[in-house]
Amino acid sequence: MKQEPKFETIAIKSTENKYSDSTPVSTPIYLSSTYIRNNDGSYTNDFVYSRTNNPNRAIVEESIALLENGKHAFAFSSGMAAVSAVFQSLKTGDNILLPDDIYFAIKKLMEEVFKRWNLSYDMVDMSNIETLKKAIKPNTALIWVESPSNPQLKLSDIAVIAEIAHQNKAICAVDNTWLTPVFQNPLALGADIVVHSTTKYFGGHSDVIGGCVVVNDEIIAEKIKNIQILSGAVPAPFDCWLIARGIQTLKLRIKKQSKNALKLANYLENHPKVEKVLYSRLKSHPQHLLAKKQQKKGFGAMISILIRGNEQDTINISTKLKYFTIATSLGGVESLVEHRKSLEGKGSLTPENLLRISVGIEHIDDLIADWKNALSMNN
Repeated sequence: MKQEPKFETIAIKSTENKYSDSTPVSTPIYLSSTYIRNNDGSYTNDFVYSRTNNPNRAIVEESIALLENGKHAFAFSSGMAAVSAVFQSLKTGDNILLPDDIYFAIKKLMEEVFKRWNLSYDMVDMSNIETLKKAIKPNTALIWVESPSNPQLKLSDIAVIAEIAHQNKAICAVDNTWLTPVFQNPLALGADIVVHSTTKYFGGHSDVIGGCVVVNDEIIAEKIKNIQILSGAVPAPFDCWLIARGIQTLKLRIKKQSKNALKLANYLENHPKVEKVLYSRLKSHPQHLLAKKQQKKGFGAMISILIRGNEQDTINISTKLKYFTIATSLGGVESLVEHRKSLEGKGSLTPENLLRISVGIEHIDDLIADWKNALSMNN
């Protein structure tokens, strides 16, 4: 007599996937942590365990590799995890050259984590090629580039720096988060590694954390892949699904944001309460010509401005804004503003009167009116 399964067994077996041959237009979220093994011990595809691979992660990695004109991409659980993977690919005793105006968390990462691994670093003005050349040491293994830099939007000549790196048997890595492959392709300029915080423009909606490393070199790719799988700092399937969805509208969003940024930058540059506007599309930017050569497709949607006043005056102006949310991060559809120095704290080289602006997709007339109102108020 056949024994009928009990409640607990039915609960498990009745909820197993019965629709693997369905063809949805929107990619499903593959939340499974593990995958079925065939009777002979083999697998139907490359999916064994979600730490090593997952369909949603594979889609994101293939997409970003294609967009960056790279052969391999590796997704991580955050932008900082992606940065860490690049540093972990180096060996004990190696030296790293970092921009003097760099995302502050990377400097802290070097000082508080990798210094214990006996990785040394030097801060260099990457916009000055002669200064960069003099900073290279016999053990320099990596030159890290931010172009534009965060938060002062200094540009670095990626092609020249990559060539210098290779002449000195070092590799060149570029953080391309601010411009994305829509506006800049560092691998095409000679860089060996491209890093993204996919939290920002790829995700685009301030609702997901992620990072990615893109490479062409097979040896570097193997190192990053091993670090990704063995350290386990991988994004969840749902995070990958959100990033993939964001990629679909990436160009539409960032083109609109960049258009808004230029109009806002032009307005702010002519305001008497603004000392300086840092945006490479403006002719007043000291590296405007390099921007036109290197960022052939656009100039991005990040602006930094220097207010005529002290730190408190600058912070006060940010609090008067209605359509710019005071928050850390960038790249989302909503406009953000932030006083960077107060966030970065001790050791920050950011001017006390600097506000960093991430321009969103709101109507530009409203954004300009918002700044006009905030700057007209008595602090």
